[in-house]
Amino acid sequence: MSEHRSIRRRSATLLAGFMAVLSFSSARAEAPATITVDPAETRGVWEGWGTSLAWFGKVFGDRDDLADVLFTTKRVELAGEPLPGLGMNIVRYNAGACSWNEIDGRRMVVSKTILPFRQIEGFWLDGKNPNPDSDSWNWSVDANQRALLLKAKARGADHFELFSNSPMWWMTKNDNPSGNADKRTDNLPPENYGAFATYLATIAAHARSHWGVTFTSVDPFNEPISGNWFADCKQEGAQFNVPGQIAFLPVLRAELDRQGLKDLPIVASDETSYDQALKAWRGYPPEARALVARFNVHGYQGAAGDRAGLRREVAIEAGKPVWNSEHGDKQASGLEMARNLHRDMAVLRPLAWCYWQPLDGGNNGGWGFIAADMEKGRILRANPKHFVFAQYSRHIRPDMTILGSNESNTIVAYDARARRLVLATLNDGPARTVSYDLSRFRSSAARVQRFVTEMDGAARYAELPEAQVSDGRLTVSFPANSVQTLILSDIAPL
Repeated sequence: MSEHRSIRRRSATLLAGFMAVLSFSSARAEAPATITVDPAETRGVWEGWGTSLAWFGKVFGDRDDLADVLFTTKRVELAGEPLPGLGMNIVRYNAGACSWNEIDGRRMVVSKTILPFRQIEGFWLDGKNPNPDSDSWNWSVDANQRALLLKAKARGADHFELFSNSPMWWMTKNDNPSGNADKRTDNLPPENYGAFATYLATIAAHARSHWGVTFTSVDPFNEPISGNWFADCKQEGAQFNVPGQIAFLPVLRAELDRQGLKDLPIVASDETSYDQALKAWRGYPPEARALVARFNVHGYQGAAGDRAGLRREVAIEAGKPVWNSEHGDKQASGLEMARNLHRDMAVLRPLAWCYWQPLDGGNNGGWGFIAADMEKGRILRANPKHFVFAQYSRHIRPDMTILGSNESNTIVAYDARARRLVLATLNDGPARTVSYDLSRFRSSAARVQRFVTEMDGAARYAELPEAQVSDGRLTVSFPANSVQTLILSDIAPL
Protein backbone atom coordinates (compact mmCIF):
# COMPACT_ATOMS: atom_id res chain seq x y z
CA MET A 1 0.00 0.00 0.00
CA SER A 2 1.40 3.41 -0.91
CA GLU A 3 2.05 5.98 1.83
CA HIS A 4 -0.60 8.33 0.40
CA ARG A 5 -3.33 5.64 0.26
CA SER A 6 -2.40 4.59 3.80
CA ILE A 7 -2.70 8.16 5.05
CA ARG A 8 -6.03 8.69 3.27
CA ARG A 9 -7.47 5.44 4.64
CA ARG A 10 -6.28 6.29 8.15
CA SER A 11 -7.68 9.84 7.91
CA ALA A 12 -11.07 8.53 6.70
CA THR A 13 -11.27 6.09 9.61
CA LEU A 14 -10.33 8.77 12.14
CA LEU A 15 -12.80 11.23 10.63
CA ALA A 16 -15.64 8.71 10.83
CA GLY A 17 -14.84 8.07 14.47
CA PHE A 18 -14.68 11.77 15.21
CA MET A 19 -18.01 12.48 13.51
CA ALA A 20 -19.63 9.79 15.64
CA VAL A 21 -18.27 11.49 18.75
CA LEU A 22 -19.41 14.83 17.38
CA SER A 23 -22.97 13.60 16.81
CA PHE A 24 -23.13 12.24 20.32
CA SER A 25 -21.75 15.40 21.88
CA SER A 26 -24.01 17.66 19.83
CA ALA A 27 -27.09 15.92 21.21
CA ARG A 28 -25.98 16.83 24.71
CA ALA A 29 -24.60 20.27 23.92
CA GLU A 30 -25.38 23.20 26.17
CA ALA A 31 -24.96 26.89 25.37
CA PRO A 32 -21.52 27.30 23.73
CA ALA A 33 -18.66 28.97 25.54
CA THR A 34 -17.73 32.26 23.86
CA ILE A 35 -14.11 33.10 23.11
CA THR A 36 -13.47 36.68 22.08
CA VAL A 37 -10.42 37.32 19.90
CA ASP A 38 -8.90 40.77 20.23
CA PRO A 39 -6.54 41.83 17.40
CA ALA A 40 -5.64 44.99 19.32
CA GLU A 41 -3.98 42.98 22.11
CA THR A 42 -0.63 41.75 20.85
CA ARG A 43 1.59 39.49 22.93
CA GLY A 44 4.76 39.41 20.87
CA VAL A 45 6.10 37.91 17.67
CA TRP A 46 6.46 34.15 17.79
CA GLU A 47 10.02 32.82 17.37
CA GLY A 48 9.31 29.13 17.17
CA TRP A 49 9.26 25.58 18.46
CA GLY A 50 12.24 23.43 19.22
CA THR A 51 14.06 20.69 21.05
CA SER A 52 17.38 19.82 22.69
CA LEU A 53 19.27 17.19 20.67
CA ALA A 54 21.52 15.70 23.38
CA TRP A 55 20.56 12.08 24.13
CA PHE A 56 18.21 11.24 21.28
CA GLY A 57 20.57 13.05 18.92
CA LYS A 58 23.41 10.78 20.05
CA VAL A 59 21.31 7.67 19.39
CA PHE A 60 19.30 8.59 16.28
CA GLY A 61 20.98 11.65 14.79
CA ASP A 62 22.02 9.92 11.57
CA ARG A 63 18.40 9.31 10.45
CA ASP A 64 16.95 11.44 7.68
CA ASP A 65 13.40 10.25 8.35
CA LEU A 66 13.60 11.46 11.94
CA ALA A 67 15.01 14.82 10.82
CA ASP A 68 12.05 15.13 8.44
CA VAL A 69 9.57 14.32 11.24
CA LEU A 70 11.01 16.96 13.55
CA PHE A 71 12.15 19.77 11.24
CA THR A 72 9.73 19.73 8.30
CA THR A 73 5.95 19.75 7.96
CA LYS A 74 5.91 16.86 5.50
CA ARG A 75 4.06 13.62 6.14
CA VAL A 76 6.79 11.12 6.99
CA GLU A 77 6.86 7.35 7.31
CA LEU A 78 8.68 6.52 10.55
CA ALA A 79 8.87 2.99 11.97
CA GLY A 80 6.00 1.95 9.73
CA GLU A 81 3.69 4.79 10.72
CA PRO A 82 2.84 7.95 8.74
CA LEU A 83 3.42 10.97 11.00
CA PRO A 84 2.85 14.69 10.52
CA GLY A 85 6.12 16.60 10.58
CA LEU A 86 6.37 19.03 13.48
CA GLY A 87 8.13 21.89 11.70
CA MET A 88 10.51 22.74 14.53
CA ASN A 89 12.92 25.59 13.80
CA ILE A 90 14.86 25.79 17.10
CA VAL A 91 17.76 23.42 17.78
CA ARG A 92 19.57 23.27 21.11
CA TYR A 93 22.95 21.56 20.73
CA ASN A 94 24.49 20.02 23.84
CA ALA A 95 28.22 20.62 24.41
CA GLY A 96 29.38 17.32 25.85
CA ALA A 97 31.27 16.81 29.09
CA CYS A 98 32.62 13.27 28.73
CA SER A 99 35.80 11.71 27.38
CA TRP A 100 37.58 8.48 28.19
CA ASN A 101 41.21 9.52 27.84
CA GLU A 102 43.73 9.70 30.70
CA ILE A 103 45.23 13.02 31.79
CA ASP A 104 48.38 12.66 33.88
CA GLY A 105 46.95 9.65 35.70
CA ARG A 106 43.41 11.07 36.01
CA ARG A 107 40.36 9.58 34.36
CA MET A 108 36.74 10.62 34.26
CA VAL A 109 34.74 9.50 37.28
CA VAL A 110 31.54 7.86 36.06
CA SER A 111 28.25 7.91 37.96
CA LYS A 112 27.00 4.48 38.97
CA THR A 113 23.55 5.18 37.49
CA ILE A 114 24.26 7.10 34.27
CA LEU A 115 23.24 5.34 31.05
CA PRO A 116 25.69 5.38 28.11
CA PHE A 117 23.36 7.29 25.78
CA ARG A 118 23.31 10.13 28.31
CA GLN A 119 27.10 10.53 28.19
CA ILE A 120 27.76 13.17 25.53
CA GLU A 121 31.36 13.24 24.32
CA GLY A 122 33.20 16.54 24.58
CA PHE A 123 35.74 17.96 22.16
CA TRP A 124 38.48 19.33 24.45
CA LEU A 125 40.29 16.29 25.76
CA ASP A 126 42.74 17.61 28.34
CA GLY A 127 42.84 21.40 28.63
CA LYS A 128 46.54 21.51 27.84
CA ASN A 129 46.27 23.51 24.62
CA PRO A 130 43.44 25.95 23.80
CA ASN A 131 44.32 25.85 20.09
CA PRO A 132 41.40 23.97 18.47
CA ASP A 133 43.77 22.59 15.81
CA SER A 134 46.01 20.94 18.39
CA ASP A 135 45.97 17.35 19.62
CA SER A 136 44.14 18.55 22.73
CA TRP A 137 40.97 18.64 20.69
CA ASN A 138 39.05 15.86 18.92
CA TRP A 139 36.40 17.21 16.56
CA SER A 140 35.36 13.78 15.30
CA VAL A 141 33.42 12.82 18.44
CA ASP A 142 29.67 13.29 18.94
CA ALA A 143 29.09 12.50 15.27
CA ASN A 144 25.37 11.71 15.46
CA GLN A 145 24.34 14.80 17.41
CA ARG A 146 26.33 16.96 15.00
CA ALA A 147 24.74 15.16 12.05
CA LEU A 148 21.25 15.96 13.31
CA LEU A 149 22.24 19.58 13.87
CA LEU A 150 23.23 19.81 10.21
CA LYS A 151 20.14 17.95 9.02
CA ALA A 152 17.96 20.40 10.96
CA LYS A 153 19.75 23.35 9.35
CA ALA A 154 19.30 21.83 5.88
CA ARG A 155 15.57 21.55 6.56
CA GLY A 156 15.16 25.18 7.55
CA ALA A 157 15.93 25.45 11.27
CA ASP A 158 17.12 28.99 11.97
CA HIS A 159 17.72 29.25 15.74
CA PHE A 160 20.74 27.37 17.08
CA GLU A 161 21.50 27.40 20.78
CA LEU A 162 24.70 25.97 22.26
CA PHE A 163 23.99 24.75 25.78
CA SER A 164 25.88 22.90 28.49
CA ASN A 165 24.76 20.40 31.10
CA SER A 166 28.24 20.26 32.67
CA PRO A 167 31.74 21.52 31.97
CA MET A 168 34.18 18.90 30.70
CA TRP A 169 34.88 16.35 33.43
CA TRP A 170 38.52 17.41 33.89
CA MET A 171 37.41 20.98 34.68
CA THR A 172 35.25 19.88 37.63
CA LYS A 173 36.29 19.59 41.26
CA ASN A 174 35.89 15.81 41.36
CA ASP A 175 36.43 14.77 37.71
CA ASN A 176 32.74 13.81 37.58
CA PRO A 177 30.48 15.41 34.95
CA SER A 178 27.37 14.25 36.82
CA GLY A 179 27.97 16.58 39.76
CA ASN A 180 29.58 17.05 43.15
CA ALA A 181 29.13 14.64 46.04
CA ASP A 182 27.33 17.51 47.75
CA LYS A 183 24.57 18.40 45.30
CA ARG A 184 24.29 21.94 46.67
CA THR A 185 27.94 22.73 45.93
CA ASP A 186 29.27 24.21 42.70
CA ASN A 187 31.32 21.64 40.82
CA LEU A 188 33.35 24.07 38.71
CA PRO A 189 36.17 25.73 40.68
CA PRO A 190 36.71 29.43 39.92
CA GLU A 191 40.21 28.72 38.59
CA ASN A 192 38.58 26.80 35.73
CA TYR A 193 36.06 29.47 34.74
CA GLY A 194 38.42 30.54 31.96
CA ALA A 195 38.75 26.99 30.63
CA PHE A 196 34.99 26.49 30.55
CA ALA A 197 34.48 29.81 28.77
CA THR A 198 37.18 28.88 26.26
CA TYR A 199 35.49 25.51 25.66
CA LEU A 200 32.09 27.03 24.84
CA ALA A 201 33.47 29.88 22.75
CA THR A 202 35.75 27.56 20.78
CA ILE A 203 32.86 25.22 19.92
CA ALA A 204 30.82 28.19 18.69
CA ALA A 205 33.71 29.53 16.62
CA HIS A 206 34.54 26.10 15.19
CA ALA A 207 30.91 25.44 14.28
CA ARG A 208 30.77 28.67 12.32
CA SER A 209 34.01 28.08 10.41
CA HIS A 210 33.85 24.29 9.93
CA TRP A 211 30.23 23.12 10.24
CA GLY A 212 28.48 26.02 8.55
CA VAL A 213 26.37 26.58 11.67
CA THR A 214 26.23 30.01 13.31
CA PHE A 215 24.94 29.67 16.84
CA THR A 216 22.38 32.34 17.65
CA SER A 217 22.74 32.02 21.45
CA VAL A 218 24.85 30.27 24.07
CA ASP A 219 23.54 29.03 27.42
CA PRO A 220 26.22 27.94 29.91
CA PHE A 221 23.87 26.64 32.62
CA ASN A 222 21.25 23.92 32.94
CA GLU A 223 19.00 23.94 36.02
CA PRO A 224 21.98 25.28 37.94
CA ILE A 225 20.41 25.89 41.38
CA SER A 226 18.06 22.91 41.30
CA GLY A 227 20.10 20.57 43.49
CA ASN A 228 19.45 17.84 40.92
CA TRP A 229 23.08 17.11 40.15
CA PHE A 230 25.24 14.86 42.28
CA ALA A 231 28.04 12.35 41.79
CA ASP A 232 25.78 9.36 41.17
CA CYS A 233 22.89 10.97 39.30
CA LYS A 234 21.53 9.68 35.99
CA GLN A 235 22.94 12.27 33.61
CA GLU A 236 25.49 15.03 33.15
CA GLY A 237 24.87 18.01 35.41
CA ALA A 238 26.54 20.79 37.35
CA GLN A 239 25.34 22.95 40.22
CA PHE A 240 26.00 26.67 39.63
CA ASN A 241 24.73 28.69 42.57
CA VAL A 242 23.79 32.28 41.84
CA PRO A 243 27.14 33.79 42.98
CA GLY A 244 28.92 31.36 40.65
CA GLN A 245 26.64 32.32 37.75
CA ILE A 246 27.30 36.01 38.40
CA ALA A 247 31.05 35.42 38.47
CA PHE A 248 31.13 33.27 35.34
CA LEU A 249 29.00 35.38 33.00
CA PRO A 250 31.57 38.19 32.44
CA VAL A 251 34.31 35.60 31.90
CA LEU A 252 32.25 33.98 29.16
CA ARG A 253 31.37 37.33 27.59
CA ALA A 254 35.03 38.34 27.46
CA GLU A 255 36.07 35.04 25.85
CA LEU A 256 33.32 35.18 23.25
CA ASP A 257 34.39 38.69 22.36
CA ARG A 258 38.06 37.65 22.20
CA GLN A 259 37.24 34.89 19.73
CA GLY A 260 35.33 37.23 17.43
CA LEU A 261 31.88 36.31 18.70
CA LYS A 262 30.71 39.69 19.95
CA ASP A 263 27.39 39.17 18.19
CA LEU A 264 26.69 35.86 19.98
CA PRO A 265 24.21 36.54 22.83
CA ILE A 266 24.40 34.83 26.20
CA VAL A 267 21.13 33.49 27.59
CA ALA A 268 20.44 32.23 31.11
CA SER A 269 19.74 30.60 33.37
CA ASP A 270 17.53 27.63 32.43
CA GLU A 271 16.33 26.92 35.95
CA THR A 272 14.10 23.88 36.35
CA SER A 273 11.09 25.84 37.64
CA TYR A 274 9.49 29.27 37.44
CA ASP A 275 10.08 29.94 41.13
CA GLN A 276 13.77 29.02 40.97
CA ALA A 277 14.14 31.14 37.85
CA LEU A 278 12.65 34.11 39.67
CA LYS A 279 14.93 33.48 42.64
CA ALA A 280 18.00 33.42 40.40
CA TRP A 281 16.96 36.56 38.52
CA ARG A 282 16.38 38.46 41.74
CA GLY A 283 19.91 37.52 42.78
CA TYR A 284 21.51 38.98 39.64
CA PRO A 285 22.92 42.50 40.06
CA PRO A 286 22.44 44.99 37.20
CA GLU A 287 25.80 44.19 35.63
CA ALA A 288 24.96 40.47 35.42
CA ARG A 289 21.50 41.18 34.04
CA ALA A 290 23.05 43.34 31.35
CA LEU A 291 25.01 40.31 30.10
CA VAL A 292 21.86 38.23 29.61
CA ALA A 293 20.20 38.87 26.27
CA ARG A 294 17.28 36.47 26.80
CA PHE A 295 15.93 34.61 29.81
CA ASN A 296 15.36 30.86 29.52
CA VAL A 297 13.27 28.84 31.94
CA HIS A 298 12.16 25.20 32.14
CA GLY A 299 8.58 24.18 32.76
CA TYR A 300 8.95 21.29 35.20
CA GLN A 301 6.90 23.03 37.86
CA GLY A 302 3.77 22.20 35.89
CA ALA A 303 0.67 24.02 37.07
CA ALA A 304 2.50 25.60 40.00
CA GLY A 305 4.98 28.46 40.12
CA ASP A 306 4.89 32.23 39.74
CA ARG A 307 4.67 32.60 35.97
CA ALA A 308 3.12 36.05 36.38
CA GLY A 309 5.93 37.28 38.61
CA LEU A 310 8.57 35.99 36.23
CA ARG A 311 6.95 37.72 33.29
CA ARG A 312 6.52 40.95 35.24
CA GLU A 313 10.08 41.16 36.55
CA VAL A 314 11.97 39.77 33.56
CA ALA A 315 9.92 40.49 30.43
CA ILE A 316 8.15 43.71 31.42
CA GLU A 317 10.40 45.46 33.95
CA ALA A 318 13.77 44.29 32.57
CA GLY A 319 12.68 44.04 28.94
CA LYS A 320 14.22 40.60 28.41
CA PRO A 321 12.47 38.18 26.04
CA VAL A 322 11.57 34.85 27.66
CA TRP A 323 11.64 31.32 26.26
CA ASN A 324 10.41 28.11 27.78
CA SER A 325 13.53 26.30 26.59
CA GLU A 326 12.62 22.91 28.04
CA HIS A 327 9.43 21.11 28.91
CA GLY A 328 9.04 17.41 29.55
CA ASP A 329 6.50 15.14 31.19
CA LYS A 330 5.84 11.42 31.23
CA GLN A 331 2.17 11.51 30.17
CA ALA A 332 1.89 9.87 26.75
CA SER A 333 -1.50 11.39 25.95
CA GLY A 334 -0.14 14.93 25.67
CA LEU A 335 -2.89 16.37 27.88
CA GLU A 336 -0.51 17.56 30.60
CA MET A 337 1.87 19.01 28.02
CA ALA A 338 -0.98 20.93 26.37
CA ARG A 339 -2.25 22.25 29.68
CA ASN A 340 1.16 23.62 30.60
CA LEU A 341 1.71 25.07 27.15
CA HIS A 342 -1.55 27.00 27.49
CA ARG A 343 -0.63 28.14 31.00
CA ASP A 344 2.67 29.42 29.69
CA MET A 345 1.13 31.22 26.74
CA ALA A 346 -1.58 32.85 28.85
CA VAL A 347 0.56 33.96 31.80
CA LEU A 348 4.33 33.71 31.14
CA ARG A 349 3.93 34.61 27.46
CA PRO A 350 7.21 33.19 26.12
CA LEU A 351 8.24 33.79 22.52
CA ALA A 352 9.34 30.18 21.96
CA TRP A 353 8.56 26.78 23.44
CA CYS A 354 10.81 23.72 23.35
CA TYR A 355 10.34 20.08 24.29
CA TRP A 356 13.23 18.28 25.97
CA GLN A 357 13.46 14.86 24.22
CA PRO A 358 10.96 14.01 21.49
CA LEU A 359 12.25 10.42 21.49
CA ASP A 360 12.48 8.77 24.88
CA GLY A 361 10.82 6.46 27.32
CA GLY A 362 11.04 2.81 26.31
CA ASN A 363 8.09 0.46 25.82
CA ASN A 364 5.87 1.98 28.50
CA GLY A 365 7.25 5.49 28.52
CA GLY A 366 5.32 8.63 27.76
CA TRP A 367 8.22 11.07 28.04
CA GLY A 368 8.76 11.24 24.30
CA PHE A 369 6.53 12.23 21.43
CA ILE A 370 7.75 8.94 20.03
CA ALA A 371 8.50 6.01 22.32
CA ALA A 372 11.96 4.57 21.74
CA ASP A 373 14.27 2.02 23.27
CA MET A 374 17.21 4.35 23.74
CA GLU A 375 19.67 1.72 24.88
CA LYS A 376 19.02 -0.53 21.88
CA GLY A 377 18.49 2.30 19.41
CA ARG A 378 14.99 1.21 18.32
CA ILE A 379 12.10 3.52 17.45
CA LEU A 380 8.86 1.99 18.68
CA ARG A 381 5.70 4.03 18.15
CA ALA A 382 4.29 7.54 18.26
CA ASN A 383 2.44 8.60 21.38
CA PRO A 384 -0.69 10.77 21.13
CA LYS A 385 1.57 13.54 22.44
CA HIS A 386 3.22 13.79 19.02
CA PHE A 387 -0.09 14.59 17.34
CA VAL A 388 -1.04 17.03 20.11
CA PHE A 389 2.19 18.98 19.58
CA ALA A 390 1.57 18.98 15.82
CA GLN A 391 -1.69 20.89 16.41
CA TYR A 392 0.38 23.86 17.58
CA SER A 393 3.76 23.63 15.86
CA ARG A 394 2.47 23.08 12.32
CA HIS A 395 0.19 26.13 12.37
CA ILE A 396 1.51 28.69 14.85
CA ARG A 397 4.57 29.58 12.84
CA PRO A 398 7.59 31.84 13.37
CA ASP A 399 6.97 35.54 12.76
CA MET A 400 3.24 35.27 13.49
CA THR A 401 1.91 37.71 16.08
CA ILE A 402 0.37 36.21 19.20
CA LEU A 403 -2.97 37.90 19.93
CA GLY A 404 -5.10 38.11 23.04
CA SER A 405 -8.25 36.21 23.89
CA ASN A 406 -10.46 36.02 26.96
CA GLU A 407 -9.79 32.32 27.59
CA SER A 408 -6.46 30.75 28.50
CA ASN A 409 -7.32 27.52 26.69
CA THR A 410 -7.16 29.25 23.32
CA ILE A 411 -3.91 30.42 21.69
CA VAL A 412 -4.38 32.96 18.89
CA ALA A 413 -1.79 33.75 16.23
CA TYR A 414 -2.05 36.00 13.18
CA ASP A 415 -0.02 36.26 9.99
CA ALA A 416 -0.76 39.71 8.56
CA ARG A 417 1.09 39.10 5.32
CA ALA A 418 -0.83 35.90 4.55
CA ARG A 419 -4.07 37.19 6.16
CA ARG A 420 -4.22 33.99 8.19
CA LEU A 421 -5.62 33.57 11.71
CA VAL A 422 -4.90 30.48 13.81
CA LEU A 423 -7.03 29.45 16.78
CA ALA A 424 -5.65 26.53 18.82
CA THR A 425 -8.08 25.52 21.56
CA LEU A 426 -7.60 22.87 24.23
CA ASN A 427 -10.70 21.20 25.61
CA ASP A 428 -9.41 19.44 28.72
CA GLY A 429 -12.77 18.22 29.96
CA PRO A 430 -16.11 16.85 28.71
CA ALA A 431 -17.36 17.45 25.18
CA ARG A 432 -18.44 21.04 24.60
CA THR A 433 -19.25 23.59 21.94
CA VAL A 434 -17.19 26.75 21.49
CA SER A 435 -18.24 29.94 19.76
CA TYR A 436 -15.50 32.31 18.61
CA ASP A 437 -16.39 36.00 18.49
CA LEU A 438 -14.62 37.33 15.39
CA SER A 439 -16.59 40.56 15.19
CA ARG A 440 -13.37 42.59 15.24
CA PHE A 441 -12.24 41.00 11.95
CA ARG A 442 -13.36 41.14 8.34
CA SER A 443 -14.22 37.47 8.06
CA SER A 444 -17.17 37.01 5.71
CA ALA A 445 -15.01 35.36 3.04
CA ALA A 446 -12.84 33.37 5.46
CA ARG A 447 -12.10 29.74 4.72
CA VAL A 448 -11.81 27.65 7.90
CA GLN A 449 -9.66 24.51 7.92
CA ARG A 450 -9.79 22.29 11.02
CA PHE A 451 -7.57 19.64 12.56
CA VAL A 452 -8.25 17.67 15.74
CA THR A 453 -6.40 15.33 18.08
CA GLU A 454 -8.15 13.41 20.84
CA MET A 455 -5.91 12.51 23.76
CA ASP A 456 -7.96 9.44 24.63
CA GLY A 457 -9.85 8.80 21.39
CA ALA A 458 -9.18 7.82 17.79
CA ALA A 459 -8.53 11.15 16.09
CA ARG A 460 -4.82 11.82 15.55
CA TYR A 461 -4.27 15.13 13.79
CA ALA A 462 -7.32 14.38 11.66
CA GLU A 463 -8.54 16.95 9.16
CA LEU A 464 -12.22 17.80 9.54
CA PRO A 465 -14.73 19.35 7.13
CA GLU A 466 -14.36 23.09 6.79
CA ALA A 467 -16.42 25.32 9.06
CA GLN A 468 -18.14 28.61 8.25
CA VAL A 469 -18.03 32.06 9.81
CA SER A 470 -21.52 33.49 10.14
CA ASP A 471 -22.23 37.06 11.26
CA GLY A 472 -18.78 37.34 12.82
CA ARG A 473 -19.05 34.07 14.73
CA LEU A 474 -17.54 30.64 14.31
CA THR A 475 -19.10 27.79 16.29
CA VAL A 476 -17.35 24.43 16.63
CA SER A 477 -17.93 21.25 18.65
CA PHE A 478 -15.14 19.57 20.59
CA PRO A 479 -14.95 15.98 21.83
CA ALA A 480 -13.73 15.39 25.38
CA ASN A 481 -10.02 15.86 26.07
CA SER A 482 -9.05 17.14 22.67
CA VAL A 483 -7.23 19.97 20.97
CA GLN A 484 -8.57 21.51 17.78
CA THR A 485 -6.76 23.98 15.54
CA LEU A 486 -8.71 26.25 13.20
CA ILE A 487 -6.92 28.02 10.37
CA LEU A 488 -8.84 30.95 8.90
CA SER A 489 -7.65 32.29 5.55
CA ASP A 490 -8.53 35.63 3.96
CA ILE A 491 -9.24 37.37 7.27
CA ALA A 492 -8.06 40.73 8.57
CA PRO A 493 -8.67 43.00 11.57
CA LEU A 494 -11.18 45.79 11.13
